Amino acid sequence: MSALPAVELALDPVLNSCGLADYHTPTAFPTDPAAHQLRHTISEVATRTGLTAHTLRWYERIGLLDPVDRSHAGRRLYSDGDLNRLAFLSRLRLTGMPVADMLRYVELAREGDHTFDERRELLVAHRDGVRQKIADLHATLAVIDHKIDLYSGKK
Repeated sequence: MSALPAVELALDPVLNSCGLADYHTPTAFPTDPAAHQLRHTISEVATRTGLTAHTLRWYERIGLLDPVDRSHAGRRLYSDGDLNRLAFLSRLRLTGMPVADMLRYVELAREGDHTFDERRELLVAHRDGVRQKIADLHATLAVIDHKIDLYSGKK
């Protein structure tokens, strides 16, 4: 990922949806102070991410999100950086990464740049598992297609 030029990152809708087009460092968490301006209510974040308010509060409680700032009325206010982190975490979750591994990744990211190798190893291992699941799904799809063809009288 970091080997891609910034122009390619900006044009990649998948990377852009995770906030990585703007923040193309191995941390996947922005360090630009502007990314931490408070802008989004919990209901806005829930709508944008597809996560429930309960899940957002849980992510904060267990440490996947940094403590979220509050408005003068005590309501949570999320930054663009929080949205980027949630987009990345949602991708990891979608691929079946256990929450414990997501937590480990976030903890490593918080420790700083000296953890790049550990984070890379964690992601490489997860990627290998995702590739195996994809292969299993392709094989299963072939079986389903075969059955559909049988029922359609093609075989």
